[in-house]
Amino acid sequence: MTHTSDAPAPGPDIFDRMRAGELYRAQDPEIEARQRAARRLAARWATAYNEDPDTARPLLAELLGSLGEDAEVRPPLHLDYGSHLRIGPRTFVNYGLTALDVADITIGADCQLGPHIQLLTPTHPLEPEPRREKWESARPITIGDNVWLGGGVLVLPGVTIGENSVVGAGSVVTKDIPPNTVAVGNPARVARTL
Repeated sequence: MTHTSDAPAPGPDIFDRMRAGELYRAQDPEIEARQRAARRLAARWATAYNEDPDTARPLLAELLGSLGEDAEVRPPLHLDYGSHLRIGPRTFVNYGLTALDVADITIGADCQLGPHIQLLTPTHPLEPEPRREKWESARPITIGDNVWLGGGVLVLPGVTIGENSVVGAGSVVTKDIPPNTVAVGNPARVARTL
C-alpha cells in the first residue's frame, strides 16, 4: 500500500490513534470486533426494552460509557461503540438516536433529545487521496446540561452546545452554540438569547 504524506502507516496502535483523534482506518480487526459487540448488546437491550424498560436498563448501562440516574433512552439506538457515549442524569433521549461515538460524546443532565437526532464525531480528510485510502479521524461532541435538541437535529464533529440552549428541529449544527441561546437552521445560527 502507498501512503500520502498526510496519512500515517498502519500499526498495532490503531485503536489508540483513533481515540486520540488522529487519522486511522476503521477496517481494523480490533475496531470491527468492538463495533460488532456494541451492535449485539444494543440489539439485546432494544429487545429487552420492548418487554420491560426497567429490566432492560442494566444492559443499557453496560453498553454506555455512563448512564445517569433516571435517564431514559428509547430504542432504537445506533452507535459505533457505546462506551464513548455518556448520558447525564434525568436526560430523555427519544426514538432513533444515532451516536457515532468514535470520539467521546457527552450529553449533560436534564437534556431533552427529540427523535432521530444524529451526533456524528467521525470526519474525513478533505484531500481526495487519503479519503480514497479510507483514512478518517474524529472530534468529540459535548452537549451541556438542560439542552433541548428538536427532532432531526444533526450535530457535526467537534461541536459543543452550551447549557440551557435550544436547537430547533431539523437544524444542522456545524459550530459551537453558546449557552442560553436558541439556534435554528442549516447551518444552525443563534436566533435569540434566553
